[in-house]
Amino acid sequence: MHPCAPPDVVVWPQAVGQVQELAALCHRCRVPMVPFGTGTGLEGGVNAVQGGVCFDLSRMDAIAELSLEDFSVTVEPGVTRKALNKHLRGTGLWFPVGTVGMRAVIGLGMTALEGLGMRTLLRSCGL
Repeated sequence: MHPCAPPDVVVWPQAVGQVQELAALCHRCRVPMVPFGTGTGLEGGVNAVQGGVCFDLSRMDAIAELSLEDFSVTVEPGVTRKALNKHLRGTGLWFPVGTVGMRAVIGLGMTALEGLGMRTLLRSCGL
């Protein structure tokens, strides 16, 4: 097990370009990067065991595109399950994945936990 360790620095990028610039700088300086969403923390992903820069992506919370035709949505990494379902309200669609709660971000928390949950299984099995 690794000891709990906070990052050395936290940044709050608000656009993809800012993330790219900061990531390039971290790469050049060989500084570890730690992504952060809303802090559900089931996997310990924000634990900066070697220090580094924490990228808090919570301010990147735009829902960029919704296609009802092909059932797809493009979101920034800070969009939460709650925000996405609020956006989908009235379309007949919803995002059923219920891994870690309504605060979890789609881009980090859900992906890290493979987007699974009882609601997903029940919904896909027609129960």
